[in-house]
Amino acid sequence: MSELVFESTPLDGLMVVRANKASDERGFFARLYCRDTFAAAGHPFVPVQISASFNAHAGTLRGLHWQAAPHGEAKLVRITSGRTFHVGVDLRENSPTRLRSFAIVLDASEHTGLLIPAGFAQGFITLVDGTEVNYAMDVPYVASAARGARWNDPTLAIAWPREPAIISARDRTWPDLGDTLK
Repeated sequence: MSELVFESTPLDGLMVVRANKASDERGFFARLYCRDTFAAAGHPFVPVQISASFNAHAGTLRGLHWQAAPHGEAKLVRITSGRTFHVGVDLRENSPTRLRSFAIVLDASEHTGLLIPAGFAQGFITLVDGTEVNYAMDVPYVASAARGARWNDPTLAIAWPREPAIISARDRTWPDLGDTLK
């Protein structure tokens, strides 16, 4: 059985999770999650809720989103079809990398995921039509704990690969992080 490979990023706890594929004439098989493997690698992530977002058009932007304490959630995101430019932003109060971001292109054909710890915001822009994002979370979604910041907040200076073509009114009007984190 192929195992998962965890790759560190410059932001403590934010991990790229790569699946090793076992291939043969039928195609391939890959393990995408194993509680014991995550725990052995120092990431005791246990999903309790799985959600998906389908994005019909390239240039659809979602984020930046997180849940406020005590409902902070860790997420494992994977692309089941299409491709995204995915961003994680460290919002942890005492973190040496607070307000720094990390971005990666996630592509369904690569079966790579991003493990986003509690205390991080996340968002993405789709790079192709027909992109579906799968989210596994370690706590249930609580609507009253939902928070967000503008995707183009100057404090973060995220180098998005394109302007959004589609963005919700809510995501367009989130405040800057400086106003949100007070």
